[in-house]
Amino acid sequence: MTRDKSARNRTDAAANASQLPNLVTIVGRGVPSNYEIAVDGDLEMLADDPVAEGTVVAGGVAEGAIDVGVQRFRFSGQMANVRLVDWNGDEAPDSPSVPTVHVEYGAPNR
Repeated sequence: MTRDKSARNRTDAAANASQLPNLVTIVGRGVPSNYEIAVDGDLEMLADDPVAEGTVVAGGVAEGAIDVGVQRFRFSGQMANVRLVDWNGDEAPDSPSVPTVHVEYGAPNR
């Protein structure tokens, strides 16, 4: 018996954008930093292997580390919390080294 995987797992871009219409982008500033983001809906990292990125996603919460580059997440609902800490343990806005975070509601699929 064969199964129709596309019917079981809606992972195509259009389905993902309609179910998770919002986008949060974390941009590293060249300094090792930790972040935690929480939403009041579902959250999914846009990466082939979140563990390789050093990110743990559970329900509507993601915790990870970044120094350079960009990490993106699609989510439903509203952003509930963002916590950013640099390598010294200094939190935003006290540290100019923490990553920047951009939240876009109703973001088109990129």
